[in-house]
Amino acid sequence: MNWLDMPPLATLRAFAAFAQTGSVTKAGEALNVSHAAISQHLRGLEAHLDTPLLDRSGRALQLTEQGQRLADAVTLGFGAIGTAVQELSAEDAVRPLHISTTPTFAAQWLMPRLHGFRTAHPEIDLMLDPSSAVVPLAPGGIDVALRHGKGEWPGLISEPLLESLLVVVAAPSLLRGKVITDPRDLADFPWLEELGTSESSQWLRAKGVNRGIVGGRVQMPGNMLLDAVRDGQGVSVVVRDFVEPDLKAGRLVELFSEAPSAYHIVTRPGILRPHAKAFVKWLRRQKG
Repeated sequence: MNWLDMPPLATLRAFAAFAQTGSVTKAGEALNVSHAAISQHLRGLEAHLDTPLLDRSGRALQLTEQGQRLADAVTLGFGAIGTAVQELSAEDAVRPLHISTTPTFAAQWLMPRLHGFRTAHPEIDLMLDPSSAVVPLAPGGIDVALRHGKGEWPGLISEPLLESLLVVVAAPSLLRGKVITDPRDLADFPWLEELGTSESSQWLRAKGVNRGIVGGRVQMPGNMLLDAVRDGQGVSVVVRDFVEPDLKAGRLVELFSEAPSAYHIVTRPGILRPHAKAFVKWLRRQKG
């Protein structure tokens, strides 16, 4: 098909609306434009095709033979498009809301609050994808991602959701009374990390501990991490909000803290589908 030979889509829509309603006024109402705009489109289409599509000899406009042929074709074409759009819209409406987040954030922040969203929106099915991998947000896939970082993901829209200090913590049973005053004091301890991340190594390097972790490192799913830290199996870098109750209760000790970081609501540009829009609106109400 030579697309350059095709009339503008707006012109074909105006012609199809006229063919369906038999009136420029009703066609304008159907497309939410003036009847003058419909008339202009009709004349433009005739000029583009260099063919009379309308008989203007009577009191009312009538399709010519050529006009009827074109009307049959555009009605068939727009009808097929309309059917496909309706089917796709229906499929999208029933598709579960797909959310990507880290296992730690899912276990420590999202799941304790998710009952509120389910109560408010029982009609929305959810699909949670707890993974440390940065999953692409593609049409028909992930609707909303909850990511930790600076909010700089090219081609995506992000807004802060949860801002909190990063802290280095350990259980008293692991420290055994040892006083920690310098990051180098921690290099001999075992370290625990969420699978797919390297916060501990990065933190030690940033603090000038060039020899890195001597005591070994264990990576595990985020939903298991804090239980292992509480059990005294290692030191870890975590979001302070996630361990606030443990710090207050003395189950964990805060050894060092860093500048605040944030989890972000991340979406694709453009209009969100209704289920995703409802979820993002609910997330915003959870701030603070």
